Amino acid sequence: MNFLAHLFLAGPPHAAAYADRLVGQFVADAVPGRRLEAYAHAPGVQAGIRQHRAIDAFTDQHPVVRRATARLRLAGHGKYAGVVSDVFFDHFLARGFAVFSAEPLADFTRRVYAQLGARQAEFPARVQQFFPHLVQHDWLGHYAEVAGVARALAGLSRRAAPGSGLERGGAELLANYAAYEADFQAFFPELQAFAAAGYPGP
Repeated sequence: MNFLAHLFLAGPPHAAAYADRLVGQFVADAVPGRRLEAYAHAPGVQAGIRQHRAIDAFTDQHPVVRRATARLRLAGHGKYAGVVSDVFFDHFLARGFAVFSAEPLADFTRRVYAQLGARQAEFPARVQQFFPHLVQHDWLGHYAEVAGVARALAGLSRRAAPGSGLERGGAELLANYAAYEADFQAFFPELQAFAAAGYPGP
């Protein structure tokens, strides 16, 4: 899953160590392997990183997600099919946020930007570099628009290997919109239940 889903699945805001878990979910991709030990002083952040990894593993192995990525490989996205499906699923989460949360998307994004901003000094260097752009351009909120998805994938294409096809992701979403929406609707409630099973007690 991509940024919006991971931050949303960090847990209910009132939960124990929520702020730490939010940070862990956000920085996890920049904390590979044993670098988790760098957060030994912050077990809540470590828990968020571990949860992020568990969510990714659950997602990658799920048959509905595999169906979506197979469709994307046929569309020419190759090894980047998983990246594209992650962004597509963030789009459907943003677009239907009210179905999954009592907190409006705009309120959620403002709160999360503020909470993460207060902890920015703890981020790995490359996360510190792109975080201001994420906030300034409201990446999370703009996932609700197909144009926002297209911009996100075009940006990723500039950092990917030549021939990734990421810049064509917006067109693929429009071409098979109903199919990807059905994939998301079948998959996301199961992911939400999986993530909730790992939350700490109140």
